[in-house]
Amino acid sequence: MMPDTFPCELISWEHSCALAQRLAYAVRDSGYQPDLVVAIGRGGGYVPARIVCDHLMHEILTSIKIEHWGVAAEERSKTVIRFPLGVDVASARLLVVDDVTDTGDTLTVAISYLMKCGAAEVRTAVLQHKQTSGYRPDYYAELITEWRWIIYPWAVYEDISGFVIRILKKGPATVEEILSALTEDFCITVDAEMFTEICTDLVQRGGKAEETGGILRIDS
Repeated sequence: MMPDTFPCELISWEHSCALAQRLAYAVRDSGYQPDLVVAIGRGGGYVPARIVCDHLMHEILTSIKIEHWGVAAEERSKTVIRFPLGVDVASARLLVVDDVTDTGDTLTVAISYLMKCGAAEVRTAVLQHKQTSGYRPDYYAELITEWRWIIYPWAVYEDISGFVIRILKKGPATVEEILSALTEDFCITVDAEMFTEICTDLVQRGGKAEETGGILRIDS
């Protein structure tokens, strides 16, 4: 299980794109020429895979959805294929792209699934590889030696929403208390406009929280 508090790092769009470019060049320089690039979705593989394809000048991209992490890093009991491939990969050389290796379970499951689909070879590539991961990808742009939760720009709204929910599960809190907890518990500084929108969504659209007299609480 994840601890109650842990450090986070917000990655910018500029840095994410630079990492994806570096990753593509690592694949290119290795001489590997995939027949098909497979993005891991709904997680963080879509955007990096598209940028990697761009720099490789590779036009054939598809995806599979693998579920492992829940909202705000709440663990599921197992890692499963939710949406399988819709194309034939028999005898094909594949490159699987994701944003980060955390436990390594996602890529381990992906490789097993794709090999069962008849792929001739499966190589993996991620923007950032955590040294604590149980799986080492074939390619990565950056090595993370000290563990922290990585928040990418394409998932920042969802991740911050999840952290707000984690905080409210401990008890009702004011906006100021939530912002303080985000900083103290997760090392996160949130843009004021986005934070207001997140709180509004949780109360009005998400149906996950309620607000009374300036205090937010989980909707029971």
